[in-house]
Amino acid sequence: MRGGNGHGTLCPMTQISPASQARKPRRIKARFIAPLAVVLVFIMGVFTVAILRVEANIRDQDIAERTAAVEKLFVQKLDKDTNLMIATMRAMMTNQSIERAFRNLDRSALSQQLSPLFANLRDKHHITHLYFTGPDLINLYRFHSPDEFGDEIDRLTTIKARKQQDAVHGLELGALGTLTLRLVMPWRHNGQVLGYLEIGEEIEHLISEIKDSLSVDMLVLVDKRMVLPQQWQRGQAMMKREGNWDRFTSYVALAQTIDLLPVALNDLTLRKLLVEGTAEIEDHGRSLHLSVVSLTDVGRRHIGDLVVIRDITALESAFQWSIVAVTTIGLLAAIGVLGVFYLALDRVESDYRRQHDLEHQLLRFNAEYGRILQLEKLSALGTMVGSIAHQLNNPLVGVVNLAQLAEREPDNPARTRELLGEIRGAGEDCRAFVKRMLAFSKVSCFDSKPTPMAELIEDTVLLFRQTENKHLPVETKLPDEPVVLTIDPILIRHALFNLLVNAAQATTDNGAIVITLEREQDPMRGVPGWSLAVSDHGRGMPPEVMEKIFVPFYTTHSDGTGLGLPVVQHVALLHGGQVSASSKPGHGTRIAVWLPNSLPDLPLNQ
Repeated sequence: MRGGNGHGTLCPMTQISPASQARKPRRIKARFIAPLAVVLVFIMGVFTVAILRVEANIRDQDIAERTAAVEKLFVQKLDKDTNLMIATMRAMMTNQSIERAFRNLDRSALSQQLSPLFANLRDKHHITHLYFTGPDLINLYRFHSPDEFGDEIDRLTTIKARKQQDAVHGLELGALGTLTLRLVMPWRHNGQVLGYLEIGEEIEHLISEIKDSLSVDMLVLVDKRMVLPQQWQRGQAMMKREGNWDRFTSYVALAQTIDLLPVALNDLTLRKLLVEGTAEIEDHGRSLHLSVVSLTDVGRRHIGDLVVIRDITALESAFQWSIVAVTTIGLLAAIGVLGVFYLALDRVESDYRRQHDLEHQLLRFNAEYGRILQLEKLSALGTMVGSIAHQLNNPLVGVVNLAQLAEREPDNPARTRELLGEIRGAGEDCRAFVKRMLAFSKVSCFDSKPTPMAELIEDTVLLFRQTENKHLPVETKLPDEPVVLTIDPILIRHALFNLLVNAAQATTDNGAIVITLEREQDPMRGVPGWSLAVSDHGRGMPPEVMEKIFVPFYTTHSDGTGLGLPVVQHVALLHGGQVSASSKPGHGTRIAVWLPNSLPDLPLNQ
């Protein structure tokens, strides 16, 4: 007889031997438990492969993000230090006594006037080079080596500065194997070039600062073809270092933030790193992930590479513990499912056996009735199996969800997910800040264009609110009509941001900072223009401080550079404008930048 539920044709009970009846319950368990165990093992294998791929992707993404951050921060610090050098140079060039000493080739006067400044720049700003060189490129004075002079300076930065008659800056490899950020600028007087002023700094402090900011070690490698062994050894002795020229075949380690280089970082690893961009090594129980950033000098030549070394030991350990925990939970869940399923099948088999015995007795009266009863039992069995399978789906979904959870939380415990979420959100915010800070840092170039002032002020206030920790209120008082001035928006934003920072530092309570933009004529020339002013409600400044606020490097703050207001004054002069300040002790300070309606015909790019 064929059952309506599709379980197949059943034979009459009188044709089934007692031996086969005893074996059937055991075959039912085997037919269900074995395939289910295989499915669970397959799922766990897929899960393990997937989680390992997730780990590899997370490691690769982490080193890629760290490398990109290192590269951006390196460029940002180079730009920042270059701007400091430019401001320092311009401050020196406006000093008539220094200009007179340079024009008269007076080494004694130069030493007397600038030695304290050079010592201050070296101690506080890591400036290591300060050169005065004549128009014929013959060195007049080296402040780090005063006894060495009279030689020709034939470096690429100096040659390009003489050829272009403009400031030239960039990384340059020195003769002694030192990698230096150099800035060379021609010094003009009455249309004639007095000579060239050069400021430079070695990059060791830059990689140390990047290490502190991004928690990565770095190694600066220079192509051996760019340096002679004897000169490199001399440079190592001069800087009191113990370098190993023979560590790598084609590269020499110039600087590093790690005490001892990993033994596994050899020529083979280095070649793989330079070809593939990343590499992984083990060092005394630590797992290190390496990546590389190319280094080019001011002449756009590839001179070496910056190796980024990321210690991922904690990351891998946390991830491995996550895998163990999740795998253990998955196995326990699978074992639990198998146990529940086994018990359910055992109950089914017991019920089936009892039903089977009852049918055997009933078959003595009616074989047809027994076949129908057996069909109903198998139908009930199918329904029960379907129900059990449905219940089995829930823990299987839990296993899949655990895999997804591990993918989102690779650094178990829960703080990893929280940290990953926070890192993803802060990165999206510094991207826009760094872009803005990078934009603010480029004070050395001048690119004027018609600019809506209301939008410029709004963007600057937004950046100020993101960086200022007092959360002071800022009020803006702008004209009703749109004001569009032909200015360099980057420089004006930079100047306005400096004024806002100064106002915030001067404010001792929660008083508002007020920005005003109003039409105003130049009182000296009668030229129409606009006054952009920032007022605070701070303590104000006494007259003796007011007299020095535009003097470079003068500051009343222990952590200040003394370049904020001089930079503002420099930006105003570039635009043919001027800066005025008024202050009354106890009643706050107002600093205004007056800008003309149109730019004057001045050689602003020099």
